[in-house]
Amino acid sequence: MPGADDVADRILALPEVAVVRADEASGAPPESWGDRFFFVGEGRRQPFATLVGHDTTGFDDDSRLDRPGVFRLSIELGREEFQRRFGYPPARFADHRSALDFTVLDEIGPHPVYGTHGWACVLNPLRALAEVDRLLGHAHRRALDRHRRALRRRQSRN
Repeated sequence: MPGADDVADRILALPEVAVVRADEASGAPPESWGDRFFFVGEGRRQPFATLVGHDTTGFDDDSRLDRPGVFRLSIELGREEFQRRFGYPPARFADHRSALDFTVLDEIGPHPVYGTHGWACVLNPLRALAEVDRLLGHAHRRALDRHRRALRRRQSRN
């Protein structure tokens, strides 16, 4: 079964991707140490994917990442792809939240905290890897487009 490092390698194989790993040196709070954030571009303002292997008590503990070997890949889909994938827009996530089980392994679903922002997630993807790759490609293209638009704006100001 692929682990978090294997999934990270899949993401890092995409063009122009950089990863930031939260740790003491990065100034990240201790509860996020070990989390990985994947970006396109040097600005690193908005990740398009994250890998997390632990809960944040009282904020993000619905996935029960405290179980041995469990990790969560989160992917920024945007409103349109989120609606296509789940059948409702991110703004309606709260209406569907109670019917979702965020602890299920290898099933792509809305992110328990960031679903309202168009994020999806999957715990320990295995059978879902083909769809995960498709969604990562989608999120990566969105991130590349954002990065290129930002570069054009900066160049037009100079």
